[in-house]
Amino acid sequence: MMQNVFYFLVFLGLLSAIMVIFSKNPIHSVLYLIITFFAIAGHYILLNAQFLAVVHIIVYAGAIMVLFLFVIMFLNLNTETEPQQSTLVKIAGVIAGGSLFLVFLAALKDSAMITQANPNIEIGLVKNLGKKLFDDYLLPFELVSILFLAALIGAVILGKKEELVAEK
Repeated sequence: MMQNVFYFLVFLGLLSAIMVIFSKNPIHSVLYLIITFFAIAGHYILLNAQFLAVVHIIVYAGAIMVLFLFVIMFLNLNTETEPQQSTLVKIAGVIAGGSLFLVFLAALKDSAMITQANPNIEIGLVKNLGKKLFDDYLLPFELVSILFLAALIGAVILGKKEELVAEK
């Protein structure tokens, strides 16, 4: 039974992630991304990490997607007004995506797969998650907060730039 749920969530997550990429409408892409986030939250529940699933839904499917929708509507993306990307930019994007894919493959190759679950480990508890997060991953956690701060400052600058252009 659990295996069928796992395969359903994998299928749903991959299909909606592919639709995020190939959807022409940016609003539809955001909606497909929300479905992808719910599929990932389903995987967290299967891993007995209910707290992580709830936080994932609240933070990503709730707050981050609202911000994405706000930015998409704020930018008012139209195909008529947007400049067409050159072939060089498209090739650079394919090369960057391919190199990211190779990094993921290398990380998967070097990672050790855990084949048997240890019954003594309490998986999914908030205490264990916080201990692991702030002991082993403190630097990446802080770097992500700086990244979010830079994105916030960039959004404010973009908003002020549009305001200054409209005043002239």
